[in-house]
Amino acid sequence: MSTTFFFLIHFTILAYALVGGVFLAFSDFVMRSLALTGGAGGVEAMQSINREVFRWIFMTLFLGLAPVSLFIAGYGGWVLGGQPGTLMLLAGVIYFVGCFGVTIFFNVPMNEALAEMDAQIDATRAYWEGTYLPRWTFWNSVRTAACAVSAALLLFALLCANQLQLA
Repeated sequence: MSTTFFFLIHFTILAYALVGGVFLAFSDFVMRSLALTGGAGGVEAMQSINREVFRWIFMTLFLGLAPVSLFIAGYGGWVLGGQPGTLMLLAGVIYFVGCFGVTIFFNVPMNEALAEMDAQIDATRAYWEGTYLPRWTFWNSVRTAACAVSAALLLFALLCANQLQLA
Protein backbone atom coordinates (compact mmCIF):
# COMPACT_ATOMS: atom_id res chain seq x y z
CA MET A 1 0.00 0.00 0.00
CA SER A 2 1.51 3.35 -1.01
CA THR A 3 2.11 6.10 1.54
CA THR A 4 -0.33 8.38 -0.29
CA PHE A 5 -3.07 5.77 -0.20
CA PHE A 6 -2.27 5.01 3.44
CA PHE A 7 -2.84 8.68 4.34
CA LEU A 8 -5.98 8.81 2.18
CA ILE A 9 -7.42 5.93 4.19
CA HIS A 10 -6.64 7.72 7.46
CA PHE A 11 -8.27 10.93 6.22
CA THR A 12 -11.29 8.99 4.97
CA ILE A 13 -11.79 7.25 8.32
CA LEU A 14 -11.82 10.65 10.01
CA ALA A 15 -14.13 12.15 7.37
CA TYR A 16 -16.58 9.23 7.62
CA ALA A 17 -16.64 9.71 11.39
CA LEU A 18 -17.19 13.48 11.13
CA VAL A 19 -20.04 13.16 8.62
CA GLY A 20 -21.56 10.33 10.64
CA GLY A 21 -21.33 12.48 13.77
CA VAL A 22 -23.39 15.22 12.16
CA PHE A 23 -26.00 12.66 11.15
CA LEU A 24 -25.93 11.11 14.62
CA ALA A 25 -26.67 14.49 16.23
CA PHE A 26 -29.73 14.88 14.02
CA SER A 27 -31.05 11.38 14.68
CA ASP A 28 -30.27 11.49 18.39
CA PHE A 29 -31.57 14.90 19.47
CA VAL A 30 -31.95 17.58 16.79
CA MET A 31 -35.01 16.10 15.10
CA ARG A 32 -36.59 15.28 18.46
CA SER A 33 -36.01 18.87 19.58
CA LEU A 34 -37.48 20.27 16.36
CA ALA A 35 -40.53 18.05 16.84
CA LEU A 36 -41.06 19.59 20.28
CA THR A 37 -41.25 23.13 18.90
CA GLY A 38 -44.88 22.74 17.93
CA GLY A 39 -45.02 22.34 14.17
CA ALA A 40 -44.34 25.66 12.47
CA GLY A 41 -41.19 26.35 14.49
CA GLY A 42 -39.71 22.97 13.64
CA VAL A 43 -40.60 23.30 9.96
CA GLU A 44 -39.04 26.77 9.73
CA ALA A 45 -35.92 25.65 11.58
CA MET A 46 -35.47 22.61 9.32
CA GLN A 47 -36.04 24.73 6.22
CA SER A 48 -33.26 27.02 7.45
CA ILE A 49 -30.97 24.09 8.27
CA ASN A 50 -31.53 22.66 4.80
CA ARG A 51 -30.47 25.98 3.23
CA GLU A 52 -27.42 26.37 5.48
CA VAL A 53 -26.13 22.81 5.02
CA PHE A 54 -24.63 23.89 1.71
CA ARG A 55 -21.81 25.68 3.52
CA TRP A 56 -18.48 24.38 2.29
CA ILE A 57 -17.12 22.32 5.22
CA PHE A 58 -19.86 19.72 5.57
CA MET A 59 -20.70 19.57 1.87
CA THR A 60 -17.06 19.26 0.87
CA LEU A 61 -16.69 16.26 3.15
CA PHE A 62 -20.05 14.73 2.26
CA LEU A 63 -19.78 15.15 -1.51
CA GLY A 64 -16.03 14.54 -1.65
CA LEU A 65 -16.42 11.21 0.10
CA ALA A 66 -18.58 9.84 -2.74
CA PRO A 67 -15.80 9.62 -5.36
CA VAL A 68 -13.19 8.86 -2.69
CA SER A 69 -15.34 5.94 -1.54
CA LEU A 70 -15.61 4.57 -5.06
CA PHE A 71 -11.84 4.94 -5.50
CA ILE A 72 -11.16 3.14 -2.21
CA ALA A 73 -13.64 0.40 -3.12
CA GLY A 74 -12.00 -0.08 -6.51
CA TYR A 75 -8.47 0.00 -5.13
CA GLY A 76 -9.35 -2.38 -2.33
CA GLY A 77 -11.26 -4.81 -4.48
CA TRP A 78 -9.11 -4.87 -7.62
CA VAL A 79 -5.63 -3.72 -6.62
CA LEU A 80 -5.06 -4.61 -2.99
CA GLY A 81 -7.19 -7.75 -2.72
CA GLY A 82 -7.24 -10.15 0.20
CA GLN A 83 -8.96 -9.39 3.48
CA PRO A 84 -7.82 -5.73 3.68
CA GLY A 85 -8.98 -5.13 0.12
CA THR A 86 -12.35 -6.75 0.77
CA LEU A 87 -12.85 -4.57 3.86
CA MET A 88 -11.98 -1.46 1.85
CA LEU A 89 -14.33 -2.51 -0.93
CA LEU A 90 -17.15 -2.95 1.57
CA ALA A 91 -16.40 0.36 3.31
CA GLY A 92 -16.51 2.31 0.07
CA VAL A 93 -19.68 0.67 -1.20
CA ILE A 94 -21.47 1.02 2.14
CA TYR A 95 -20.71 4.75 2.32
CA PHE A 96 -21.62 5.32 -1.32
CA VAL A 97 -24.93 3.44 -1.14
CA GLY A 98 -25.88 3.80 2.54
CA CYS A 99 -24.93 7.44 3.01
CA PHE A 100 -24.62 9.19 -0.35
CA GLY A 101 -27.29 7.14 -2.13
CA VAL A 102 -29.77 7.34 0.74
CA THR A 103 -29.27 11.11 0.88
CA ILE A 104 -29.92 11.54 -2.85
CA PHE A 105 -32.91 9.21 -3.06
CA PHE A 106 -34.62 9.73 0.30
CA ASN A 107 -33.54 12.70 2.41
CA VAL A 108 -33.04 15.29 -0.35
CA PRO A 109 -36.48 14.74 -1.96
CA MET A 110 -38.10 15.19 1.46
CA ASN A 111 -36.04 18.33 2.06
CA GLU A 112 -37.04 19.73 -1.33
CA ALA A 113 -40.73 19.03 -0.64
CA LEU A 114 -40.49 20.71 2.77
CA ALA A 115 -38.71 23.73 1.28
CA GLU A 116 -41.73 24.48 -0.91
CA MET A 117 -44.22 24.38 1.96
CA ASP A 118 -45.63 27.20 4.06
CA ALA A 119 -44.87 26.42 7.69
CA GLN A 120 -48.02 28.15 8.88
CA ILE A 121 -50.61 25.93 7.20
CA ASP A 122 -52.12 22.79 8.71
CA ALA A 123 -51.21 20.57 5.74
CA THR A 124 -47.53 21.39 6.22
CA ARG A 125 -47.65 20.59 9.91
CA ALA A 126 -49.43 17.32 9.14
CA TYR A 127 -46.72 16.41 6.60
CA TRP A 128 -44.03 17.48 9.09
CA GLU A 129 -45.37 15.40 11.97
CA GLY A 130 -46.81 12.40 10.10
CA THR A 131 -44.34 11.94 7.25
CA TYR A 132 -41.22 14.08 7.36
CA LEU A 133 -40.08 13.59 10.96
CA PRO A 134 -40.37 9.79 11.12
CA ARG A 135 -39.17 9.03 7.58
CA TRP A 136 -36.40 11.60 7.42
CA THR A 137 -35.08 10.52 10.81
CA PHE A 138 -35.20 6.84 9.83
CA TRP A 139 -33.20 7.44 6.65
CA ASN A 140 -30.84 9.75 8.52
CA SER A 141 -30.20 6.94 10.99
CA VAL A 142 -29.36 4.67 8.05
CA ARG A 143 -26.81 7.29 6.90
CA THR A 144 -25.38 7.44 10.43
CA ALA A 145 -24.93 3.68 10.55
CA ALA A 146 -23.41 3.60 7.05
CA CYS A 147 -20.80 6.19 8.04
CA ALA A 148 -19.96 4.37 11.27
CA VAL A 149 -19.69 0.97 9.58
CA SER A 150 -17.57 2.41 6.75
CA ALA A 151 -15.17 4.06 9.20
CA ALA A 152 -14.89 0.85 11.22
CA LEU A 153 -14.31 -1.28 8.12
CA LEU A 154 -11.52 1.01 6.94
CA LEU A 155 -9.94 0.93 10.37
CA PHE A 156 -10.10 -2.87 10.38
CA ALA A 157 -8.64 -2.92 6.86
CA LEU A 158 -5.65 -0.92 8.06
CA LEU A 159 -5.20 -3.17 11.07
CA CYS A 160 -5.46 -6.26 8.90
CA ALA A 161 -2.97 -4.89 6.36
CA ASN A 162 -0.59 -4.05 9.20
CA GLN A 163 -0.88 -7.57 10.61
CA LEU A 164 -0.14 -9.05 7.20
CA GLN A 165 2.98 -6.88 6.90
CA LEU A 166 4.19 -7.97 10.33
CA ALA A 167 3.64 -11.66 9.57
